[in-house]
Parts: sequence; structure tokens; C-alpha cells
Amino acid sequence: MRLTKRSDYLAANRGKRVAMPGFVLLVHDRKDGDEAMRYGLTVSKKVGKAVTRNRMKRRFRQLMRAILPESGLAGADHVLIGRASGIERDFSVLHEELVTALARIAKR
Repeated sequence: MRLTKRSDYLAANRGKRVAMPGFVLLVHDRKDGDEAMRYGLTVSKKVGKAVTRNRMKRRFRQLMRAILPESGLAGADHVLIGRASGIERDFSVLHEELVTALARIAKR
């Protein structure tokens, strides 16, 4: 399920944070009793022009769909913030980084 409201993104910003070379992962436990995992994506104009940002968001969307069901935290919002160094990174490297970031968050 996607995050759509700005307030959800602001709440995620108050949660746990893990910085990786290609992105920053924010995870916020909603504590509302709902076990659904939600995700959001954001890539700023600092990263590049529209074509670059959209390509990055497509890659992040695919990563979240593949990894969240097995490695995500139930009842939490997950937000990926794209970094400029994430554009040229191989998809398999981004995959490993996201798995690592989720494991770090789970340990906390």
C-alpha cells in the first residue's frame, strides 16, 4: 500500500533512519494495530531531471514490492529517499542494500 498524505511522510521522518549509498530508508511504526506495511518514495530535484527521477522511482517501487513482504516491518511505514549516487547503482546492489537496511532497522 502506498503512502499518499504529506502527514504520513512527516511522521516517517520522526522514525528510524538508515543511510545507504543509494538511498536513505525511514521506518516509522504506526502503532495503530493495523499490520499492513505501507511504503512511500521520494526523489528530489537535486538528483536529476524528471526522466532520471522517474526511472529511480520505478526501480525503488520494484524493490519495495519484492522485498517488503518478506523483510519489512509489520504495521510500519517505509519511505525510501533517493540519493544521486543511486542512479548508476546496479539493481542487485540496491536490492542487497535494502535488505541490509531493513535488517539494521529490525535490530533496533
